[in-house]
Amino acid sequence: MSIYYSGTYKRSAGIISAIAKQMKSINLKPVKKIQVSFDPFHANAVTARDFLYFINAPRIINTNLNCVIKPNVVCDRSEPEIKIHLTDSSLVTFKANNLNVLEIFQAFNKHISSQVKQEEVSTSSQTAKLEKKKLKKR
Repeated sequence: MSIYYSGTYKRSAGIISAIAKQMKSINLKPVKKIQVSFDPFHANAVTARDFLYFINAPRIINTNLNCVIKPNVVCDRSEPEIKIHLTDSSLVTFKANNLNVLEIFQAFNKHISSQVKQEEVSTSSQTAKLEKKKLKKR
């Protein structure tokens, strides 16, 4: 009698590849401003610094060139905090004390990147077809 295999066939690629996967779907179009405040001497300041590092990638910045990313370094032993100001004048705050960067990116994609309206590609293909028909008639 054999035992049925119930595990994964390959190992996960790790947290860096999971962060890279989440970064591919980040879109800053609904974001007006991102404020990252942290105390560099706080024990969990690494999360806020890593978020700031990853969010400054050129691919992410190119999704909205009007978005202002502002780091705020304080020295009052406060916990790391990420404030995201949206274009519809709402505010999303992440208390990064007990979160890692992957969890912040997952929540960012769930709540903020999901607000991006998808552009209709079909209308542009219809206009291209109409232009081709007009050229054939001439």
